[in-house]
Amino acid sequence: MSTTTTSRRPPLWAVATIAGFFGLLFAYAVWTAVNYLVATLQAAGAAGLSLLSMGWVVWVLAIILPILLFAVAVALGRRRGLLTLTLFLLTALALVAVFWLDVVAYTTTVPIIG
Repeated sequence: MSTTTTSRRPPLWAVATIAGFFGLLFAYAVWTAVNYLVATLQAAGAAGLSLLSMGWVVWVLAIILPILLFAVAVALGRRRGLLTLTLFLLTALALVAVFWLDVVAYTTTVPIIG
């Protein structure tokens, strides 16, 4: 007797719905980082200053990290089930939130415009 086990993959519409919902939250994080970068550049320009290199690193990471973490979470969780996908995306979103709090704390305490 041969028993074959078939792995049930979640339906594509369900994966797309969950990824789309979390994608909006990740897009908001990216949009906020771009908004703050532009506002910081405008404030520095109005004062006749420029953004320091560490400031660029911080803001570029704040833009890239949500995109990267979303892609990794979807790639790892899309074939493992809907609950696992949701948990991966929730964990990635929590990491983005922690990093964003670090960015806000860093940019308000350390001079990034010089």
